[in-house]
Amino acid sequence: MGVDLRQKPYFLDDDGIRWVQDTIAGMTVEEKIGQLFVNMGASRDEGYLKSVVDTYHIGAVRYNPGNAEEVYEQNRILQENSKIPLLIAANTEAGGNGACRDGTEVGYHVKVAATNDPHYAYELGRISGVEAAAIGCNWSFAPIVDILYNWRNPIISSRAFSNDPDKVLAMSLAYMQGIRESNIAPAAKHFPGDGVDERDQHLSFSVNSFSCEDWDATYGKVYQGLIDAGLPSIMAGHIHLPAYTRRFNPDQPESAMLPATLSKELITDLLKGQMGFNGVVVTDASHMVAMTASMKRRDMLPTSIAAGCDLFLFFNDPDEDFGYMMDGYKNGIITEERLQDALTRILGLKAMLGLHKKAKSDLLLPKDEAMAKIGLPENKAVFSQVADKAITLVKNKQAIFPLDPHKTRRILLVEVKGPESQFGKAIAGGGNPLADLKELLAAEGFDVSIYESPLDKIMKLPENEIAKGIMNVYAQKRPISELTDNYDLIISVANVVPGTVQRVLWPASKGTPDIPFYIFEVPSIFVSVQCPFHLADVPQMQTYINTYDAKKETLRQLVEKMVGRSEFTGTSPVDAFCGFVDTHY
Repeated sequence: MGVDLRQKPYFLDDDGIRWVQDTIAGMTVEEKIGQLFVNMGASRDEGYLKSVVDTYHIGAVRYNPGNAEEVYEQNRILQENSKIPLLIAANTEAGGNGACRDGTEVGYHVKVAATNDPHYAYELGRISGVEAAAIGCNWSFAPIVDILYNWRNPIISSRAFSNDPDKVLAMSLAYMQGIRESNIAPAAKHFPGDGVDERDQHLSFSVNSFSCEDWDATYGKVYQGLIDAGLPSIMAGHIHLPAYTRRFNPDQPESAMLPATLSKELITDLLKGQMGFNGVVVTDASHMVAMTASMKRRDMLPTSIAAGCDLFLFFNDPDEDFGYMMDGYKNGIITEERLQDALTRILGLKAMLGLHKKAKSDLLLPKDEAMAKIGLPENKAVFSQVADKAITLVKNKQAIFPLDPHKTRRILLVEVKGPESQFGKAIAGGGNPLADLKELLAAEGFDVSIYESPLDKIMKLPENEIAKGIMNVYAQKRPISELTDNYDLIISVANVVPGTVQRVLWPASKGTPDIPFYIFEVPSIFVSVQCPFHLADVPQMQTYINTYDAKKETLRQLVEKMVGRSEFTGTSPVDAFCGFVDTHY
């Protein structure tokens, strides 16, 4: 079960193995402990960056977002001042924009999979790799290889490729091929697999409740396929897998079971043992409640390494956490053998990437050459290609397309809201899809209005009148003729970002257009521009479309399809009908 640097994923020669061994032999205990940490950079200030590598001897970094030039300079400072080359990770889940803000977005996993073509997963990996590598990254926390069995899952509803293990594997292999062309090591996540539970590991425990046999045929099939193809690293999730914990430790009581990040049974026995994974395991972020609620932090840090994880993701307080890890080594929670194995894997990954062969000044491209790789026109064009092929007409039980301004000239756009999540909207990229759709449809000759709800109007009143207005909102009824006489088509647009609560939030008013009661009165279309599972809340809708994001170019492609200049070709990679019968009617 020990690491073998001559085998996949490393394939090191004698010189590479010698560098790993000599480097470990030359380390102090403090430097060895430091290599176990992935720091989340709090600043790009040169003094801060130097102090982190000098004081804590970190093995890896994942940083806060910034533009390409900022991240390039940060990574240059880090590599030039670190005694041992660093693994520098980015979250390239949707494209190069996960490495730098001005990088190229291709699309989240579910959108890419909706093209039904692994070529675009390859393109996602390739473009991510070109841009991330240009600014000094060499490691990516992607692809996401979770399987979306539960449509209520708040973590991966737009981030997973599919609910089909075979499609997840095909897309993930293509992504891995693409990103490795730029000499970036992908880290598939989140082992042993999210998508069964409907809880958020940031906030609570999460369980993969599959039997061993079911897990082997699904999640295990995906991970084994990637391992066999040379996957170099895996991110362990804070996810329980009781069936396999019991298989390897039948006497462990259910109450004592631990998430994978702290479980020897899941990381050492299952992943590294039974499945033969020879690469590096990094924990998911250590601030998440599914990890922190399992034990005291002073025990949690060394337990994660003892369980078989090789890298620990993020300090809380650096001095405190470094001390906890050091204490865990001194008191034997982390054995000498386990520490040696973890260090060999970490340095082996660095050698696999060739970091040991380069001078510090050569670990990044010359700056001008690097910046020239960000936002190449041919790469930006892929976003449009993906949008064109991915937009999915999930349901259409009426003869409504193509839209024609001579037949349905007067269009009312209605915003369908969910719980406010400023963080979620920031991650999703913000934007104003209703304003963009109004502009795009107006350019086609439609007369477009945007509905303003009674509550929106009330909130503009003087403060002393708001409460009275809200009390009366339930009585805001209008004749049906106000809709039928003024509008030929109503398009409801749900811009609800996936999260712990990703359902539509209906207002207190009844009989208003923001609740689609009128489908037999006025022709109606429902478009979800984020979460692909809103049909569960509007099963009465006869036409339902998923666009998977709210970017203006995606909406432009949507209008092209609605007016008949292009076809709806997207294939839903998840169950957009949410397992219900009535959503099909």
